[in-house]
Amino acid sequence: MSGPVLKVAVTQAEPEYLDLAGGVKKTTQLINEAAENGARLVAFPECWIPGYPGWIWQRPVDPITNTEYIENSLRIDSPEMRTIQASAKANSIAVSLGFSERSDSHSVYIAQVIITPQGEIAVHRRKLKPTHMERTVFGDGSGKDLANVAAIDFGGDIGTVKVGSLACWEHTQPLLKYHTYAQGEAVHISAWPPVDPHGGIDAPGLWSMSAEGVQCMSQMYAIEAGAYVLHCTANCNQKGIDRLKTKGGLLFQEPGGGHSAVYGPDGRRLTAPLAEGNHAAEGIVYAELNLKAIVTNRGFFDVVGHYSRPDLLWLGVDRKQKQLVVPREEFNDA
Repeated sequence: MSGPVLKVAVTQAEPEYLDLAGGVKKTTQLINEAAENGARLVAFPECWIPGYPGWIWQRPVDPITNTEYIENSLRIDSPEMRTIQASAKANSIAVSLGFSERSDSHSVYIAQVIITPQGEIAVHRRKLKPTHMERTVFGDGSGKDLANVAAIDFGGDIGTVKVGSLACWEHTQPLLKYHTYAQGEAVHISAWPPVDPHGGIDAPGLWSMSAEGVQCMSQMYAIEAGAYVLHCTANCNQKGIDRLKTKGGLLFQEPGGGHSAVYGPDGRRLTAPLAEGNHAAEGIVYAELNLKAIVTNRGFFDVVGHYSRPDLLWLGVDRKQKQLVVPREEFNDA
């Protein structure tokens, strides 16, 4: 059954580690490339700018590198972000961007934006809870970061499509996932750092942190949501290993990390591995999404509709943004 078709692009590339200006330049180059190949939505991985801080899994205390990381993180209201927005607008393409967000007080947060083809920021969110060693670098999100889905107007035959995103191990959070499903997304960006294949039964690392494990999470997300999932991973090749000094640590020991893919709303994989499975290869994975397939699939399986029992099980949510300084009159009202 044919229906509106949305062509998407999923990047698999090495960040310009600890280089804000270089990261913005590479971002716009990839946006241009995706648009030139007919894509209307392009996805970038977790902490694409200025790269995922892989050193934290080897040496959690590194003040010099951490300072450099903060200084090269991206502010939401900045010339650099406006350059990326302008690139989206010039190419009439939606952009899902993962980045380390720098606050005015120099804290950083694992953040994501969804930029419309008109160049506007439709979603700006922070990861609710950084994972394990990430807490040595990043702060927590809050109530407004639960608003992670937006209706994106692609115009023409495609029209408006709901697009959402989560970062990395947020895909292990059942309540957060269900809240995202309930916002009605049709296309989901599952953003990850570079990930490596698991070492086998006797390997010390968690299978759930491996390339196979995180692909399983994205695939299950597609099944549960009944949505297309853009599984987006980065690379960390020799340049990144040398820049972050990760050799000998838990992650980023050898060149690789790239496992980008697209999954259909019934969970099937729709794309072949880039460069015949060369995990160090950089490029873009493309797919054409038949949006009618979402309707067909949800006729069988809709966890926020006919296949739910809200009279027995429901999700409670507090979307209020938590402030550090609360005027007394507001506190009393609460």
